[in-house]
Amino acid sequence: MARIVIVSPLEDSRSKLAGLLTSSGFQVFRSCSSGSELRRALNESEDCVVIMVGFMPDCKPDELIWDYRDSIQLLLIAKQQVLDNTESPEIFRLTLPASGQAVIGAVQMLSQLHRMRLPRRTGESRDIVNRAKALLMKQKGLSEPEAHRAMQQYAMNHGMKMADFAMRILEKSEET
Repeated sequence: MARIVIVSPLEDSRSKLAGLLTSSGFQVFRSCSSGSELRRALNESEDCVVIMVGFMPDCKPDELIWDYRDSIQLLLIAKQQVLDNTESPEIFRLTLPASGQAVIGAVQMLSQLHRMRLPRRTGESRDIVNRAKALLMKQKGLSEPEAHRAMQQYAMNHGMKMADFAMRILEKSEET
């Protein structure tokens, strides 16, 4: 089952949503109050359904889906004005106030979609990706999230799997 990450600036919203989801059998992986906290959580996990409640000034939904489109499904629950300012067709939207039944149905659907499209990285390919990230961190002075994002962006832009790009990085380093 996909891990669920809740993000909202309001503690009450996060708490109520977490209660609703856990009582419906979902596992809430993380509850975040800011965009930066959300990005750290996403860099730790590769199988997330993100539920964003309301407007996050430091985390625009369109940017989030662009940065993590291969590893997340995004449900935005917000007022109609916020939903109208969201462009990406990959973002699932619910208008506030949303019923608990509508939220559960949306999360079930997104969990299934996420599970179907998420490539499963084997232990070997995960090790290759981690070694390549460590190499980039050392050579380029990047943090782990920066190295991960750089690799992810390059692989997406060139239609490659991240593990294949990681292997290229490691092979290049052995040549020098």
